[in-house]
Amino acid sequence: MLLTAWTTLAVLGVYFWTWGMAARARIVHRVPAPSMEGPEGFLRAHRVQMNTLEMLPLVLVPLWLCAMFTGDLWAAGGGLVWCVARIMYALGYYRDPAQREKGFILGMLACAMLIGATMCGLLVR
Repeated sequence: MLLTAWTTLAVLGVYFWTWGMAARARIVHRVPAPSMEGPEGFLRAHRVQMNTLEMLPLVLVPLWLCAMFTGDLWAAGGGLVWCVARIMYALGYYRDPAQREKGFILGMLACAMLIGATMCGLLVR
């Protein structure tokens, strides 16, 4: 499951990127910790980071289940689609929150694909 392991690192890399963008926004907009109040630029960056954190269980668990019951290539493919979708989501949200939808929908479809592929793998066993 080498590809799935690399994809897991990519998923975590996307999360750390969003964390870094939120930290940068905190500095740029002078929002002292632990405050969660600030200008819209900070709020957007913080929301992207928190939403990405909330999504991690929904991608990581099915990613590894899919690798175990369907195969490494399927799992890695779904995980990489999620990474691209999450970057699309973040960049859209940073520009204008209304532009986050395509990335969000694609990310949810990637998670659904991983879950569906896991179910198929379990059914044929």
